[in-house]
Amino acid sequence: MRQVNPTLASTTHDDIETLVQMRIDAMRESLERIGRFEPRRARDRFVSSFDSALCKFIVVDGVSVGFVQIKPAADHLLLEHFYVLPEYQGKGIGSTVLSAILADADSQSVSIRLGALRDSDSNRFYQRHGFLKTAESEWDIYYVREPHRA
Repeated sequence: MRQVNPTLASTTHDDIETLVQMRIDAMRESLERIGRFEPRRARDRFVSSFDSALCKFIVVDGVSVGFVQIKPAADHLLLEHFYVLPEYQGKGIGSTVLSAILADADSQSVSIRLGALRDSDSNRFYQRHGFLKTAESEWDIYYVREPHRA
């Protein structure tokens, strides 16, 4: 497999429809599996939390293949959004981006928290990267990854 080298690029409010579509495309299969695929709700949920100052496109070879949004909180970072388009999944892109996020959190000695849709493949992905389940709700599973000391 060839080495991927994703970079991050800024987003603006003008990118919101592109980002909404990426989120829907990335989550569609998981949402359909649990009978919760509703594009309007997916859009509204994203728009309510979107912050262009915190959201970055994931770019590989000049193509935006997903995005990530990390919100700083008092004692942790919240990985609010992290999506890679289905046709780019399984190529190491998400792992490479997440490894950089984890290294940054470790350098700040802060934990990372996130929620993942129940029955989504993302649960295994996050567990593989050291996240531990902290709670569950009807539709989501919540995780934390404590900082690793150098």
